[in-house]
Amino acid sequence: MSSTAPPENHSPAAETQTSRFDLARLRDAGFRGAAEGKLRAAGIVIPFVILFIVLSIASSSFATKPNLLNILDQQSAVLIIAAAGTLVLVAGGIDLSVGAVYALAGVVAAELAQHMAPAPAILIGILCGFVVGAVNGIVATYFRINALIATLAMSFVIGGIGSLITHGNLVVLFNHKGFGNLARTEFITVKTSIWIMVVAVIVLALFLARTTFGRYMYAAGGNAEAARIAGVHVNRTRVISFMLSGGAAGLAGVIDASRVLSAQSASGAGDSLTFTVLAGIVIGGTSILGGEGAVWRTVFGVLFIALIGNGYDLLGLNPLYEQITLGVIMLLAVGIDAWARQRRT
Repeated sequence: MSSTAPPENHSPAAETQTSRFDLARLRDAGFRGAAEGKLRAAGIVIPFVILFIVLSIASSSFATKPNLLNILDQQSAVLIIAAAGTLVLVAGGIDLSVGAVYALAGVVAAELAQHMAPAPAILIGILCGFVVGAVNGIVATYFRINALIATLAMSFVIGGIGSLITHGNLVVLFNHKGFGNLARTEFITVKTSIWIMVVAVIVLALFLARTTFGRYMYAAGGNAEAARIAGVHVNRTRVISFMLSGGAAGLAGVIDASRVLSAQSASGAGDSLTFTVLAGIVIGGTSILGGEGAVWRTVFGVLFIALIGNGYDLLGLNPLYEQITLGVIMLLAVGIDAWARQRRT
């Protein structure tokens, strides 16, 4: 009886050759992934450094301690919101209500600060942000309403609530100086608003990059179905990301209300804040399609936008061109992200 020879592709030599081929392919893919990761990081760091150097040369007032601290103070709220917003985008969502939440938290805290101690007023204002974030997350996930539409609609609702609270008026706290201690106090010649921002951004960055839950966010945004099969609670993960975004917007709103000792309900300024936050996140290299991004890159993206605005002011350039510049940069950032994804597919 004749024996059947094993197929040629199952011979030990063929298996070894195939294994070597697979290992080489995986190694090449790893090298490409690492190269793309470095390219995405350099994509914001290099322009930031170049712009910083150019402004330092063009204006003697730019690279001074007062100016740089002033930039950080003014951008504290944006950096806090953008850091948390990065988590939402990484997890596969988007939050367009942050400007309205920022305003609502500010007016709630300011109104309460007129009748109670500053500390509980501040905590309640921040808590409002977490509550709105939870509602956003539940509506966008469990009710399966598109996050862009859900959060946009919520911004109108929150803006209306804020107007009802203030009756459309500006809430002024010049007679309640204690409320201003949150953001106006100085420690080592640096305002507390900056210190709070630094702590919040570091905590959010470590949460995303170093914790298991942070990895769940990447998985949920990268491939939600695969993440579910792997045991990740995608809906719960996204709800928590929205809660952190709302809480961060609440904290930012309270900080700015404390900084200027006044607050008002959402208006065009809230829309502008939302755009600035989203622009900073995208310019920093976080993908609007989810699954990719880092808080530290968002920080560079926000500060890059801040340097452009500061440069226009110091150099006396026409501010009308600033919006055009930001729009072009944002389009380039989104285009580069789409191009990188097409290369990988």
